[in-house]
Amino acid sequence: MKDVIIKEKILNHPIDKVWNAITDAKEISTWFLEADFKAEKGYQYIFNSSGENCSPIKGKVKQANPYTLVYSWIVTEAPIETTVKWVLEETEGGTKLYLEHSGISGYKGETAIEMFNNFDGGWDNCISGLTDYLKQMVHAG
Repeated sequence: MKDVIIKEKILNHPIDKVWNAITDAKEISTWFLEADFKAEKGYQYIFNSSGENCSPIKGKVKQANPYTLVYSWIVTEAPIETTVKWVLEETEGGTKLYLEHSGISGYKGETAIEMFNNFDGGWDNCISGLTDYLKQMVHAG
């Protein structure tokens, strides 16, 4: 079974704007999930989903250096610790976003496959939401 989900996207937005969108609780709550989050090593965060059959996600920030953010990811109802890593890289005219979600094989049997598929589709939706949010931010000011 694959253990790592990788997503890459080129965004036509300045790196600091993208960094703020993935690290500021107010911004995360706008495009992703309601968040109690700080990009500070050791901060214990929580993401709450308003969706049906969705458990809160919690974890701890492991690294928060300029343009690299790493945190544990624990789905409350299936408490296996996985790791999410965001890396931003400045490009000509924008930002390259790299997202990695690893450790999914910690789930047992069929649950691992189900969680992998859920996370994979979820991160596609997440990046789509981020892209739409950044476009709105450009037009808003």
